[in-house]
Amino acid sequence: MQVYLDNSATTKPYREVVEIMTKYLTENFGNPSSLHAIGVEAERGVKTARKQIANSLGVDEAGVFFTGSGTEGDNTVILGAARKLKSRGNRVITTTVEHPAVLEAFKILEEEGFDVVYVGVDENYKVDTKRLYEAINDDTILISIMHVNNETGAINPIEEIATMKGNAFFHIDAVQSYGKIDIPIKGVDAITISAHKIHGPKGVGAIIFPYISSKSLSSGAGVHYSSNNIYPFIVGGGQEKGFRAGTENVAGIAGFGLAAQMINGKRIENYKKCKLLNDMLREKIFSELKDVRFFSLDNALPYVMSISFLGVKAEVILHMLEQEGVYISTGSACSSNKKNKGSHVLRECGASQDEIDSSIRISFSHTNTEEEILYAFEKIKTVVERFRTLGKFR
Repeated sequence: MQVYLDNSATTKPYREVVEIMTKYLTENFGNPSSLHAIGVEAERGVKTARKQIANSLGVDEAGVFFTGSGTEGDNTVILGAARKLKSRGNRVITTTVEHPAVLEAFKILEEEGFDVVYVGVDENYKVDTKRLYEAINDDTILISIMHVNNETGAINPIEEIATMKGNAFFHIDAVQSYGKIDIPIKGVDAITISAHKIHGPKGVGAIIFPYISSKSLSSGAGVHYSSNNIYPFIVGGGQEKGFRAGTENVAGIAGFGLAAQMINGKRIENYKKCKLLNDMLREKIFSELKDVRFFSLDNALPYVMSISFLGVKAEVILHMLEQEGVYISTGSACSSNKKNKGSHVLRECGASQDEIDSSIRISFSHTNTEEEILYAFEKIKTVVERFRTLGKFR
């Protein structure tokens, strides 16, 4: 049996997504900027996807801009907004548990002389809103906070943060929450999402500006990126109305749009399914294994489970499970190749080095089954008990 439980890293594309992408690769393969019929068909595919994603969030399609990934979206918003708004102030704020796409961008801002503030988490592994409130001042121009943490599943109180942001530009990384739970829009200036986390293709993402509408643009609000208070990150041919140059990945965008429509159409049903699977696995682990620490709390997004099996190296668990057809991760796939392999997220959540070294991440999809979860648990139990026993005789 093959059991894929690394869905926070990437998901298997829906069959329908692969089919529509194939259509745009083999039939409607034109450049969407071309004026002939094949180009017009390609452009129609992009427009359809833009509308599908806008509908999934309840925003105007004029505020949807496609990118090459969630990382590009984060980089674009953070660097573009900070540089554009520098005349208003110098303070920018994020958290200590963000995705590397955010943290590395803030490191660049530090090097450029910005006053960067990193806010920690509270006992529930969410951003400490008291410390955040204290960090916001009249000089604050940008706040960037993830909606759901990619390792613990902790859900940050975006609505509350939006009420305290002042005049700062507020960006949320919603890569892990999009298509799973409601994404707060009120008071949020920019949202970044990614296709391959929702059973769409890799290599395509989007930035959403909830406050932009076709009406506001037609009234003379100016070029998109000027009204966004963001400098464009990739310039050239003027695609995406001048905000993101480069010929659009039409097949990927079409797949993204369809995946968004499909997954958001069954979001509540999918959530209940993953909650059931998460609860089942959590109960089995809690009742049958000792020396375990969960870093995904009861109020976390049920799609993610971060757990430490003390005394057993995470990489040992990962590779032994792989031999049994069970696929998990030891943390964020986007930071697994770094020299410092210890999770900065778990460290900020108060984990000891031993807990970090023995922690794995299991991430669910609505495509998983109860049979798969029970199979995975038995393999996890066997590996953990076997290596703990071996450790006693060394």
